Parts: sequence; structure tokens; C-alpha cells
Amino acid sequence: MSKRAPFLSNKRGITLIELLIALIICALCIGAIYRVFISQSKAYVVQDQVVEIQQSLRSVMELIVRDLQMTGFDYDNSTSPVKIEDFKSIPPYMVADHSITVWYEYYDSQNPASSVIHSITYHLNGTSLERQRSINGGNQNTEVLLENVERFDLRCAIDGRIGDFATQDGVIDQWVNCGSVDNSRDKVIAVEVTLSVKPDQSNSEFEKITPRRLTSTVALRNLHIKKL
Repeated sequence: MSKRAPFLSNKRGITLIELLIALIICALCIGAIYRVFISQSKAYVVQDQVVEIQQSLRSVMELIVRDLQMTGFDYDNSTSPVKIEDFKSIPPYMVADHSITVWYEYYDSQNPASSVIHSITYHLNGTSLERQRSINGGNQNTEVLLENVERFDLRCAIDGRIGDFATQDGVIDQWVNCGSVDNSRDKVIAVEVTLSVKPDQSNSEFEKITPRRLTSTVALRNLHIKKL
């Protein structure tokens, strides 16, 4: 007759030390997961800020390009009651280091049709890029387009001299800083606009973001075909 192994009635359970070790391991795992979650949340906030800055930058640049392309536009129609010369002598622009003003006629074909002269100024006020609009020489309406602007630089392409038609051939002679342009002498036919925007510095996480920059070259198409 075979012998059976004796039944062990005194099985060991989990000791207090083993339980503490298990709790410590769980706490470390939870802490690591939490750190990853916080890191990903901060990265999401930073990327969201980058996307917002880039979208705002593109929208503002599109507005600037649209206004500059209209520089000098004058609706050639005998029914138009206004002319640029009524509000600004030639040329229909005024440029400086960090500022540009352009004049053009805005024609509304709706019934009844109407024409007005727009004067549009872009300039840097501290770290804010502002757009000022005046209609028919009236009071200016100012709006802030961008905050935390680091740079608003303008370069001008010159084609000869105003009034000297022999020097005006529609070809760029030289690029210069717009601050060195003689507004009464140099004919500007294109402008290079550079905008650089940094994130809001009130959030320490945003300090890691490098400024976003966008550059556009705008041909003043109405001035290409005009002798000034």
C-alpha cells in the first residue's frame, strides 16, 4: 500500500513587506504614467499655440498682400466721382522702416454703384501690428491685427525715378530698405514684407517656441503699368 504525502495545513500568505514592495512598484508605475500624461498635455498645448500663431500670421499676411496689390488702383470711369489725387499727390504710397501707407480707389458695383478712396496704413506700435483705414480722407479706423510681433520689416524694389520716364522700364533696379526710400523721388514697384511673431511669454512653456516668421514679396501691379 503506497504512502500519501502529508497534507500541508500551514501555507504561507503575503507578508507585509511583500505587500509594501508591491505598493511601491504600483506607485512608481502610476507616477511614470502621470508624468507621460502631463508631458503630452504640455506638448499638445505648445503645438496648439504654434498652429494658432501660424494661422494668424498667414491671415494677416494675406490681408497685407491684398492691400498692397491694390496700391494706386484708380477706377478709370467718367462716372467715378473721386480720384486718388484728391487725397494724395503722386505717388500713391508712403514707406518707412516699419510702416507703409497705400492709397487706392475702392469701387462697389452694387446698386447704386459707389467709389471711395481708401488709405491703408500698416505700422508697428510697440509689439502690436496695427492697420489703420481712412475712407475719403475721413477719420481713421484702427485695428490691432497681431500681438507679440517681433519684426515687421519692409524692403522696396525701385524702378527709376518719379517723373523721369526714361528710367522707368518695369524692371527692378535695386532692392533697398524702405526706410531709405525717398517717397517723392523713387518709384517703388514691389515690396517685400517680413513678419515675425513670438508666442505669449506669460506661459513659461511658450518660451521654448521659436518665433514664427513669414516673408512675402508683393508686386505693386498697378504701378508696373503706370508712368508716375
